[in-house]
Amino acid sequence: MNSEDPKSGDRRALRSALAGADLRSLVMCLFHLTGDETWLEPPFEPARDVRLIADPAAGYPEPIQQQIRERFAELLEKGIPDAVIDDPGPDRMQRMMNVYLGEAVPPEYVPMMREDMGFTDGDVRWRSDQRETSNLDVLIVGAGVSGLCLASKLDSLGIPFSIIERNGNVGGTWFENRYPGCGVDTPNHFYSYSFAPNPGWSRYFSLRDELQSYVEQCADRFGLRERIEFNTTLTAARWDERSRRWVLFIRSNDGTERRMSARVLVCATGHFNQPVRPEFVGMESFAGEVFHTARWPDGVDLGGKRVGVIGTGASSMQVVPTIADRVSQLTIFQRTAQWARPTPEYNQQVDPATRWLFENLPYYARWYRFGQYWRYADGLLRFLRKDPQWPHPERSLNRVNDRHRREMTEYIHNQLATRPDLIDKCVPSYPPFGKRILIDNGWFETLCSPGVTLETGTISGLEAVGVRMADGTLHELDTVILATGFRIASIADLIDIEGREGMTLSQDWAGDDPSAYLGMTVPRFPNLFVLYGPNTNLGHGGSGIFLAETQSRYVTGCLVEMAEQGIETIECREDRRSDYTAEIDALHEELIWTHPGMSTYYRNAKGKVRSPMPFRLVDYWQRTHAPDLNDFHVTRSGPDSPR
Repeated sequence: MNSEDPKSGDRRALRSALAGADLRSLVMCLFHLTGDETWLEPPFEPARDVRLIADPAAGYPEPIQQQIRERFAELLEKGIPDAVIDDPGPDRMQRMMNVYLGEAVPPEYVPMMREDMGFTDGDVRWRSDQRETSNLDVLIVGAGVSGLCLASKLDSLGIPFSIIERNGNVGGTWFENRYPGCGVDTPNHFYSYSFAPNPGWSRYFSLRDELQSYVEQCADRFGLRERIEFNTTLTAARWDERSRRWVLFIRSNDGTERRMSARVLVCATGHFNQPVRPEFVGMESFAGEVFHTARWPDGVDLGGKRVGVIGTGASSMQVVPTIADRVSQLTIFQRTAQWARPTPEYNQQVDPATRWLFENLPYYARWYRFGQYWRYADGLLRFLRKDPQWPHPERSLNRVNDRHRREMTEYIHNQLATRPDLIDKCVPSYPPFGKRILIDNGWFETLCSPGVTLETGTISGLEAVGVRMADGTLHELDTVILATGFRIASIADLIDIEGREGMTLSQDWAGDDPSAYLGMTVPRFPNLFVLYGPNTNLGHGGSGIFLAETQSRYVTGCLVEMAEQGIETIECREDRRSDYTAEIDALHEELIWTHPGMSTYYRNAKGKVRSPMPFRLVDYWQRTHAPDLNDFHVTRSGPDSPR
């Protein structure tokens, strides 16, 4: 028997594996496996922990920790037993959630988490044998996490579909972004499909290659790869009222063009696919390389070079610490300081023993995922509301937001203790979470390194040998990296989409003011769905894959209604979109992203917030869980059927 292998049943190896377990999740497993209510009562109730990374010991005294681990080791000695309680049911589920977190969980979370954790079926199902799917063909544009999610659900329903993808592989954002240090800033045990968990993650926050591999594995597992036409772009779409179909103009990367048609068009092109490439004066005269992080050249060698990085957002914070020790000189050009929080698990590997827990212990991964959801999603939003009575609105929104500011400011001071000259440059003036909150990946430590310069002046332009500042300073460089972010909600610019009465999507979204009902449907554009559209970005935290699942359910729900009721077209009502947009704008007035003390890509030129949603994830889940046909103009089969 191999004493290092927990699978062997060796008790010492089991204890070793359990030593690093998240004890909250372990206690839930014990209840499932034994049915013993004692595990939900003192002294086994975990302590409440509001930190982003909860203590895996869960506040238990050492004797209780040992008792929990020892009982589990005894339970597993003869193999993993069958559960006494598989599905705990709604009432017991809420009690378990309350115990797990040490706080009262609102009841609206119960049905959502029961679906996410696999205790109930969250998929749309056929209600009737009377349905017509042969004329309900769907074109999905994009094979990233949203497009693949929807395709897998359509496939299970037998609804015909095809996918086109402009790249040569699946993955979308994760395929395109391959700069050094690229990774996820949401824990990947939550940043994964609920219906395709990956218990084998090597890290708690995985890097790009592992994430891309996961998406590719899902495409293969779902049998979707052969349904995708790669290196192919949708250039235009025209709604044909007579046939009630979309006429689609397709171009392959080899220049071949053709037409096709589809009853339903789904744009799953994502939120972050158009890099912002600022045009500095004299850029064409620069003798070295200039490239965007999202277009990182294959084989680029930065070793020993003088490198400039323009921008200090999420991509910069990942790439800078990764390349700093390779280059001879690193100059970072900052326009705005960023709030960044310490996350000890960010670079932590999942050790093999802990991975065994995720792979083998029934219910362990499900409850661990729930804990990640609670800490990285809705728990923050209530603290991002403006308190009209708060006396310091210039620096924070409310008492808790001010505490977050003090904590992160203290952290920055500690990190820059050896370089006090950097503190004023690095402590933002606006409230925390006003811009996308970032994870410190060694950023502040890197700023203190020899050969690293943080430049906060204004760039005048580029010259042959480097970057010239407005004050006349010249930074001589060999390579300039643009970490300047993305244009959001740009589908109207990417694809020429024309709906009814000659209305184009670019006209409807003119003035950088995109709006869609539930972020997905637009009046005068029948049978068009936009995934990850306006006001569906997760500014307060959460998982884009969770969002993909909610939107895929909504779209499949609409299509099932169409097939079962003989409906050819559904088109969002203008009053529904108008009311929804007004609601969004009113809610955002109460939230941090309309704070006047900062600039953010979340807002358009008129100050309207058009990127993040103002809802909790559970609110959006409820709104999208089952479509209401009263939100649409409906056309049924037949030439004279009413709208």
